[in-house]
Amino acid sequence: MDVLSDLLVRARAGNTQVRQLIRRPPWSVTYADPPPLTVVATLGGCASARFDDAGAAAVRLAPGDIALVKGPGRHTIADDPSTPPGFVIHRGRKHFPDGGEVAPQAQRHSAPRTYGDTLPGATTMLRGAYELHGDAGARLLEMLPPLALVSAGPRTQPALDLLATEIARDEPGQDAVLARLLDLVLVLALRAWCAGPQAVLPAWYRALEDPAIGKALHLMHADPAHRWTVAALATEVGLSRAAFAARFTALAGQPPLTYLTGWRMTLAADLLRDTEETIATVARAAGYDDPFAFSVAFKRTRGVSPSVWRRRCADTRAMTGG
Repeated sequence: MDVLSDLLVRARAGNTQVRQLIRRPPWSVTYADPPPLTVVATLGGCASARFDDAGAAAVRLAPGDIALVKGPGRHTIADDPSTPPGFVIHRGRKHFPDGGEVAPQAQRHSAPRTYGDTLPGATTMLRGAYELHGDAGARLLEMLPPLALVSAGPRTQPALDLLATEIARDEPGQDAVLARLLDLVLVLALRAWCAGPQAVLPAWYRALEDPAIGKALHLMHADPAHRWTVAALATEVGLSRAAFAARFTALAGQPPLTYLTGWRMTLAADLLRDTEETIATVARAAGYDDPFAFSVAFKRTRGVSPSVWRRRCADTRAMTGG
């Protein structure tokens, strides 16, 4: 599995939701507590997306455009930036701007997972919500600005068309189909964004373009528990130890084993958060035979011991209901 795929798989927490909104202008929907990552695509008509912070500029979406929106900032999707607030989505429920909740029977459903109507002149939007979690999720989100616009293109459009076709169907396994299609749209949009001149990418992603360093990163992600050394990695990619270490540091922004330790601690942090595995088991998964050495490394990078980290994560889940 390549590095970006590995990161996407580990960051996913499930509960992916895909919805279609069809509205005639003027319309406006504000998301008060959005998930860590939202995929918004315009299928027909035009729209705008903006954060509700003072001074935040709106981004225009033409047909086929995709916006990747990072949470948890409150943001609004509308037909035009000047359109007054219409509805607010809070905790999965639809409210009027004054705070009153919209009765479920008053919401129009023209098809499964589809809100609104199909009258002439309507804007058709797709919205996919991702519940990312943990340090892997944070690492993925670091690749993006708060709102990234991906213009319509020949690679993203077929995926959007297929997702639009499937979203209104109600057949066995449909949720699984939609989740996979949304994953496809997300990956294609990420690729397109990262390839654009506007992207400010982390050093490790830029380093993937180098054949030797990209291979070394792949090896570390494929088997993070392996007892990698600089010499072993250099041999695998066909470079001398000194040449490999210098090139890796120059391209990835840090020495090879520093990167490896950081990735191992990311995996360990999420294992401690999401499982009940013993500290010794987590240590082995992170490439440490000695739990004490693992605890020292974890505290050096995270500031607290593995047991304290696990307890704090449990306390946070208890407070948030997550």
